[in-house]
Amino acid sequence: MANIIISPGKYVQGKGELKNISKHTKNLGENFFVIVSTSGMKRVANIIKESFSDSNTNLIFEIFNGECSENEIKRLQKSFQENNCDVVIGIGGGKILDTAKAIAYFENVPVVIAPTIASTDAPCSALSVIYTDEGIFDKYLLLNKNPDLILVDTQIIVSAPSRLLISGMGDALATYFELRACKRANSLNMSNGHITLAAEALAKLCYNTLLSEGFKAKMAVNNNVVTKAVENVVEANTLLSGLGFESGGLSGAHAIHNGFTVLQECHNLYHGEKVAFGTIAQLVLENAPLEEIKEVIDFCLSVGLPTNLSDMGIKKIDKDDIMKVAEASCAEGETIYNMPFDVTPYDVYSAILTADKLGSHYHK
Repeated sequence: MANIIISPGKYVQGKGELKNISKHTKNLGENFFVIVSTSGMKRVANIIKESFSDSNTNLIFEIFNGECSENEIKRLQKSFQENNCDVVIGIGGGKILDTAKAIAYFENVPVVIAPTIASTDAPCSALSVIYTDEGIFDKYLLLNKNPDLILVDTQIIVSAPSRLLISGMGDALATYFELRACKRANSLNMSNGHITLAAEALAKLCYNTLLSEGFKAKMAVNNNVVTKAVENVVEANTLLSGLGFESGGLSGAHAIHNGFTVLQECHNLYHGEKVAFGTIAQLVLENAPLEEIKEVIDFCLSVGLPTNLSDMGIKKIDKDDIMKVAEASCAEGETIYNMPFDVTPYDVYSAILTADKLGSHYHK
C-alpha cells in the first residue's frame, strides 16, 4: 500500500485578500458561479465585483438556502447550467462550501473556496457533508479531488465571533493525536493510503502552533483585529489541520465527538468544542502520560474550550447517558476503530468519566 498525501491546488491567506480574487482565479475560467448567504451578499459582493471589474469575467451570484441538501445542490446546479458557468465559488461557512464543492464535482469544473470563518478544518478537504432539507445528516459525498483554490481573508475571519476561531482550534487540536493513533495502528488515511512524513510533520506543526499562538490569537480576535498570531492560528485551523486530518486520518476524538451528538445538552456546542473534549478523552483512552494530558487541558482552559462534562452542557451526569455516548462512539464504521488497540463502549465510557474528573481537577 502506498503512502499518500492530498491537498488543494493552491492556498492563499492574508488580510484583505478577497479583493485579489480575480488575480488568483484568472486561469480557472470565464463564467463564475458565486454561492453566498444573504448576509454574505451584503458583505462581500461589492468586493468581488470590484476585483473582477477590469476583466471579461461574468459573475452570477446565487443565494444559498441554508442546507447542503440534495435538493439545494440540484437547484443550484440547474442555475449553474442555465447560466453556462464554468467555475464555482463558495463564500461562507461550512454548508455553503460543501455545496460549492458538490456542484463542482457533479459538473466537473474548478471550485474556489473562500471561508468566512475558521471554525473547522473542512475547507481544504475532498469531502462534502450532505444533509436533508430539514438539516438532518444524510451522507458523506467523497469527491474526486480537493478544491482548486482556498482563499482565506483574515480580515473577514476576525469579524466573526471569537468563539468560532476558538472552536476551530478545538478541531485542530485533535489532528496530531488522531494521526499518531492511526500511525500506531497502521490504519489508512482519508485517501486510502498510509501516512507520509510530510503529513506527520504538518500535524505536529499544527499542534505546536496552537500551543504557542492560540491564547494570543484569542486576545486579538476578541478585539476583531488581525495579528501575526491570528494569521498563524487561522493557517493551523484551516490548512495544517485540513491536510493533517485528511492525509493522517481520524480516530478517537472525532468518534467521541459523534457520540456526544446523541445528547440534547450538547446540541448548542460547535463541532470543535466537542472534538476538544474528545481529544482529552482519547488521551485517557490511550493512557497517555499525565504531562501530555495536562498540557492539552491547560491549552483548552487558556482559550476557553471544554475540559469537563459541565463545560459540555452536562450539569448533572447520568451515567446511562454517558454509556449511550460511548456506544454511539463505537458504532459500526466509526473512526474509534483506528485506535491501535481494541476499544469497547465500556472503555470509552471510562475514558469520558475520567477525562471529566481530570478536566475538573485542573479547572481549579
